[in-house]
Amino acid sequence: MANFAIMGFGTVGSGVAEVLRMNGAAIAGKLGEPLQLKYILDVRDLSGTPYAGVAVKDFSILENDPGLDVVVESIGGAKVALDFTRRALLAGKHVVTSNKELVATHGKELLAIAREKNVNYLFEASVGGGIPVLRPLFQCLAGNQIQEVVGILNGTTNYILTRMVKGGIPFDEALKEAQAKGYAEANPAADVEGLDAGRKICILSDLAWGREVLPSDISTQGITAIDLQDVAIASGAGYRIKLLGRAMKLADGRQTAFVAPHLVSESCPIATVDDVFNAIMIRGNAVGDVMFYGRGAGDLPTASAVVGDIMDALEHRAKRRELGWSQPAELIQLETELPLYWYLRGELTPPAGCEVLSGKAVIVGPVPGAEAKALARRVGADTLLPVLR
Repeated sequence: MANFAIMGFGTVGSGVAEVLRMNGAAIAGKLGEPLQLKYILDVRDLSGTPYAGVAVKDFSILENDPGLDVVVESIGGAKVALDFTRRALLAGKHVVTSNKELVATHGKELLAIAREKNVNYLFEASVGGGIPVLRPLFQCLAGNQIQEVVGILNGTTNYILTRMVKGGIPFDEALKEAQAKGYAEANPAADVEGLDAGRKICILSDLAWGREVLPSDISTQGITAIDLQDVAIASGAGYRIKLLGRAMKLADGRQTAFVAPHLVSESCPIATVDDVFNAIMIRGNAVGDVMFYGRGAGDLPTASAVVGDIMDALEHRAKRRELGWSQPAELIQLETELPLYWYLRGELTPPAGCEVLSGKAVIVGPVPGAEAKALARRVGADTLLPVLR
């Protein structure tokens, strides 16, 4: 029998327990042994719940139990979760998490501890919720040189943009609707300012190229300034506006990662991904473009990925999963060294050589961001957005 514990019994933690309840027999059959939930560590009183018999409040119980194989960290944040994760790994426990903030900011350190202690630190659910993308990236696509990763990495912002496009409602109204449906928090900054997507694109970049990219080192732009006029112009020209996380490796070995709302051609599969769904496209030199699509959040979809990692950790007890990243990536200067296409809109005279759209909008490029901003100022553009091409 394999034993695991859940730290933090909120949306994800309770979802993990529910997946085990629903599918325990099938999980045991695949593992070759039963999987038992031995502890739930949470500050709340669980005495009136079916989990009263396994509820504890002292982390040292988990830390000092030699019969505990795997710890699921679903506390969130990078304070208590970081301390408990360090201690669990140092105690020789495998750790599985959905905590994107922790992985993006402290993943290198925690993976190094896991390597030293010959245990697994796995985090499939930290990017894309229930979408299997990290394991395919470092395993199924290992024979490729990865060239680019681009994706819709935040379901809340994708829902808001979908409502702006299909419902014709402004950002503020779409945000309130997302909050009423439980898709957005009372303080939605992490979503609408692009911070959540930034953490996820850093994790994808780290795994794709084995070099550390920290969220604090990348450019992050959210969707709060998106205007219905731009939504309408883009739609009329065969584009959709999507908040994308992008990571690229250049021919000289340098890298870039950033988050920004983009115009995306409707011929691109990502353009048709709507509502709270996520999609990640990966370009490899052998496989070409592949896309992973599904629910990027929610209790059971995310718990599905967590349980998959628990099983993976147990199946790799004898020989741990070799994954991680090392020294910092050499990042290019995004503003001056990455030529992109750009959408400009305003009371402007179309510059020479541009693609003219309706509504006094144009697409120019490829030019670096600083040059595009200078052009926007010169011609009096009100909006400047990159274009995915």
